[in-house]
Order: sequence, then structure tokens, then C-alpha cells
Amino acid sequence: MFPDGRFRPTGLPPGGPSPLAGQIFRLAVIVAVVAGLLAAAFLAFWFALALIPVAFIAGLVAWASLRFQTWRARRAAGGSVRRF
Repeated sequence: MFPDGRFRPTGLPPGGPSPLAGQIFRLAVIVAVVAGLLAAAFLAFWFALALIPVAFIAGLVAWASLRFQTWRARRAAGGSVRRF
């Protein structure tokens, strides 16, 4: 609004938008995209690290199951199963 009470005309300032504003906008978009990609990468890395204990426990269960099955097979065969 002007001091005499009239409203300013709407639209772009004379001469169009500032080139500096365009550069700042482009930089802001690039920073936002890079930040989003970093956040997604860290989330995927965190998820992979969280799965390590699960895979370790699954490996222990598989090893125990294999040992139990070979023990049962050896016992059923009367101890004649060759051990490797």
C-alpha cells in the first residue's frame, strides 16, 4: 500500500523477477534434494545394520537345527554314520 492509501499493483516487480532470487531458489532446491537423498541413504544403512543381529540369530538357529538333525540321524543309525 502506498502512503496515500492506494494499493500497489499486483504482479511481478518492474523488470521481472530478480536473477539473484532464481539462483537462491535453485540452490535451495538442490540442497533439499541432497538432504532428502542423504536421509534415505542413512535410513537404508540403519535398516541394514538393524538386520545384522537377526541374521546372526537365524544362522545360530540353522546351525543348531543341523547339529540336532545329524545327532538324530547318527543315533538312529546306531552310531555308524561317519563324522566329517
